[in-house]
Amino acid sequence: QVQLVESGGGLVQAGGSLRLSCAASGSIFHIYTMGWYRQAPGKQRELVANITPGGSTNYADSVKGRFTISRDNAKNTWYLRMNGLKPEDTAVYYCNADILSMTGRLGYWGQGTQVTVSS
Repeated sequence: QVQLVESGGGLVQAGGSLRLSCAASGSIFHIYTMGWYRQAPGKQRELVANITPGGSTNYADSVKGRFTISRDNAKNTWYLRMNGLKPEDTAVYYCNADILSMTGRLGYWGQGTQVTVSS
């Protein structure tokens, strides 16, 4: 059974930095696109960034130049480095991945980690 476990959220002042991590475990054959989403209160979940196995990245316009997504394929882990945080970045952040495992190719979500940016 595949599980995604996130870490690294917390409370930070505006302008500060955080790094989120997501580790996938289980009977994994291959991880395709890895990503981060976020959901603020009263808003829909939105894509923050994703990265392909080859390292191609895609970012939401609101985080370009401030956030960096990276992956360590050997560890089945990916990261989101967040610099220059703003109060509007406050949300629950979820990791997501397209994974081929014993049960086939499916999308998986982490449990979510709270990021709060104070002004």
